[in-house]
Amino acid sequence: MHLLYEFRYFNSINKGIDQIIRVRGGKEIKVTVSSARLKVSSHSKKRFVIALKYDGENDYRYLVATDLTWRTQDIIQAYTLRWLIEVFFEDWKLYEGWGREAKQLDEEGSSRGLILSLLFDHCLLLHPEQIARIESKLPAYTVGSLQRKSQMDVLLEFITSLLEFPDPGDKLKELGELIKDVFQLMHQENI
Repeated sequence: MHLLYEFRYFNSINKGIDQIIRVRGGKEIKVTVSSARLKVSSHSKKRFVIALKYDGENDYRYLVATDLTWRTQDIIQAYTLRWLIEVFFEDWKLYEGWGREAKQLDEEGSSRGLILSLLFDHCLLLHPEQIARIESKLPAYTVGSLQRKSQMDVLLEFITSLLEFPDPGDKLKELGELIKDVFQLMHQENI
């Protein structure tokens, strides 16, 4: 099936019908849906093609599924979860040692990173603010957002404790010198 044929097919021959779908198990929205099991020439195979148009849109977007046994409604509902998956992958790459942050790139390194990141996720799942969101039936925080929040909490606690000293400026200089000494020792050990 060529792209131009798809437009004609779903706009004239197999016009969509209006439906209400539930996005990620919550909000209900109106969509126009049409589907067919068609031979897709670029794949050289029969595929389940779904034309989906959100309320207020003029053009269809197309979903192509390889499993011909699924129902149209099941594919559409699964499609509403796509951004949750993308956010999860992005969060994993940025904050949990995947992507360019991976320290070990082989199979053993992958499994160690996976185990460590799952343990870290488990700990953050028990974070008081995460528990409050889950109990309130709100979307959970990402690992990255909880990490940033925890870092900010530590920074604010540090500033608060620093301001309790009689001369915070002198204490800050003292801590700065201590940090420089630690970095110099670390650098010397790596040489």
